[in-house]
Amino acid sequence: MSETQFIDAYRDGFVAHLKARTLMKDPQNLYAPIQYILGLGGKRLRPILTLMTTELFGGKAEDAMDAALAVEMFHNFSLVHDDIMDDAPLRRGKVTVHEKWDMNTGILSGDAMLILSYQFFESYPAEMYKELTSLFSKTAIEVCEGQQYDVDFETRDDVAIPEYLKMIEYKTSVLVAAAMKIGAIVAAAPKKEAEAIYEFGRNLGIAFQLQDDYLDAFGDPETFGKQVGGDIRENKKTFLYLKALEKATKQDRESLLHLYSIKPEDSTAKVEAVKAIFMESDAVGETKEAISAFTQKAFDELEKIDLRKESKALLKKFGEGLMQRTV
Repeated sequence: MSETQFIDAYRDGFVAHLKARTLMKDPQNLYAPIQYILGLGGKRLRPILTLMTTELFGGKAEDAMDAALAVEMFHNFSLVHDDIMDDAPLRRGKVTVHEKWDMNTGILSGDAMLILSYQFFESYPAEMYKELTSLFSKTAIEVCEGQQYDVDFETRDDVAIPEYLKMIEYKTSVLVAAAMKIGAIVAAAPKKEAEAIYEFGRNLGIAFQLQDDYLDAFGDPETFGKQVGGDIRENKKTFLYLKALEKATKQDRESLLHLYSIKPEDSTAKVEAVKAIFMESDAVGETKEAISAFTQKAFDELEKIDLRKESKALLKKFGEGLMQRTV
């Protein structure tokens, strides 16, 4: 079986489980938005990682289905609330929940998703349940902290690159890391191995988010599924922006600071001007280097884990595939 078929098999199995476990019920205005966001597809990256990790450590994927569902439900809850905070019109190429219904529905359905995500752990034995929910709660609060840092950075002009990396670690990569460690816990892997796979996921998650930052500015709108240039429109201090400030000429730096102090009605010209500065200052090259460095750190962690060579190769290929994505 090729790596793609392998991933597709996990995805298909997971989607079937998701449909069976998230049936429509009353009140419909609470559950329809949940079905809608879960049905928009997406890569299902995190639950696939949970299932894959469980099997790599000798467990059964079907035993990890509810845990994977908890991860996916939580991830989608955070997207619904993020989209409200960002006033985003699109998610995965479709209208966002708060636009399709309204803001109150988005808030309440998101709340329900957060609670549902915890309920999915209730099918596990007491000791494992305690370990899973403890990791999950730590991760959930870190995601909230990361989101707050992200919001704070919008009004700050002195964000440093280490602060930014901490923000994306909390906002994005801890959930990728937790998804993998959850798989290791379900498979009853040794603690040392579970910790190493967490570190693999954490570094891969940072690389994944840096790639997302890059695609937000330079991705293809047809395949990216979100509004290209959304971070620039919202004046988000991404890695590209911080590197451009560090590397640009005095004139370009002043232009960039000015462009990030305005939110014009039509921001097409602003997006193009900012992208030109990103390219001119080689912020693009620096971002690609950082993506590569964090991917390598993830692979170094992989070497510490006592797994079969084929298993390591599969995880490595998966990581490489993420870094070459266009969506």
